[in-house]
Amino acid sequence: MIAYTVTSVLCALSPTVETLILARFVQGLAGAVGIVIAQAAGRDVYSGGKLIRYYGRLTVLGGLAAIIGPVIGGQLAAVTDWRGVFLFLAAVGVAILVASLVIFRETLPQARRLTGGLSHTLNDFRRLLADRMFVGAVLITGFTYSAIFAYLSGATYILQGMYGLSPQGYSFAFGLNSLGFVIFGFISGRLAEHWSERGTLAVGLAMALAGALGLLATALLHLPLIAIILSLFTMVSGVAVTSPPATSLALKEYPDIAGTASSLLGLARFSFGGLAAPLVGIGGANDPVPFGIVAAAAAAAAALCLGLVRQRRTVSGAGGPG
Repeated sequence: MIAYTVTSVLCALSPTVETLILARFVQGLAGAVGIVIAQAAGRDVYSGGKLIRYYGRLTVLGGLAAIIGPVIGGQLAAVTDWRGVFLFLAAVGVAILVASLVIFRETLPQARRLTGGLSHTLNDFRRLLADRMFVGAVLITGFTYSAIFAYLSGATYILQGMYGLSPQGYSFAFGLNSLGFVIFGFISGRLAEHWSERGTLAVGLAMALAGALGLLATALLHLPLIAIILSLFTMVSGVAVTSPPATSLALKEYPDIAGTASSLLGLARFSFGGLAAPLVGIGGANDPVPFGIVAAAAAAAAALCLGLVRQRRTVSGAGGPG
C-alpha cells in the first residue's frame, strides 16, 4: 500500500506521458497485492462453508467497486482534472494503509509460515500444477475473466457507438450488469455452501456460455438493443456465479501455500483477460463480431475445463502430490 500510494502521487505529478505510464505500471503491480492477500487471508481463517461464503462476499465487493468507481470518477471529473483523480487514489491508498495497520490482523501464525527462496516457490508451483482440480479451477477463472475483459473493452464502443446509447444510458447498462454481478455473486456463495461447489460452477458456466452465445448471435444477426443488454447481463452474472466456487476449489486444499495458490489464480484472471481484451477491436470500432467470438470462445473453453474439476488427486502433506 505504501508503493501504491507513492506511485499514485507520481502519476499525478508526471511531467511526461512516459513517466505516467511507468508510474501507472508500478501502481498496478502494487495494487495487485490486494486481491491475492484477501484470498489467501480468507483461506488462513476459514474453511468449508464459511470459506465459500467469504469468497462470495469478495465477489460482491468486486461488483460494488465496478458500480461505485465510475460514479466517483464522474463526480471527480466535474471538480478536478486527471491529476486530481490520481491524488484521490493516493488518499484512498493512505486510508487503506491506515486500516491495514490499525484494523487488519495477521492471519497466518508464525508456526505456519514457510521459508525458502526461488527453489521452494518453484516446488510449490509444481505441486499446484500437478493437481488437476487446481488447474481446472484456474483455467475456468482465466477463461471466464477473459469474457469479462472482452466486455469491459468492447461494450463502450458497441453500446454507445453502434447502438447510440447516451452516456447516461451506457452508465445505466453498465450499472445493471454490475448489479447482476453483485447479486449473483452473493447467491453463488450461498448456493455453493448449501448445495455443491461443482454444481454451482456448472450453473455459472452455463449462464456465461448462454450469454456469450447471445452476444455472438446479436452481432451476426444485428439483433436489437434489448438482446445485447440481456446477453451481457446473463454472461456477467454467470461469471459472478463461477467465481466463489472456483476460488474455493482452487485454494481450500492448500492452507500451507495459500498465497502461492492465490497468486496463480490472480495471474490467470488478468493474463487471460489482458490477452483477450485487444482481440475485441481487431475488426474496428464498428464490427461487434470479434467481441462475440472472443466472449463465446472464452466461455466455451471455460465450460470444457469443467471436466478437470472432478476428483482431486490425493495430496500428502506439504511436500508434494501423492
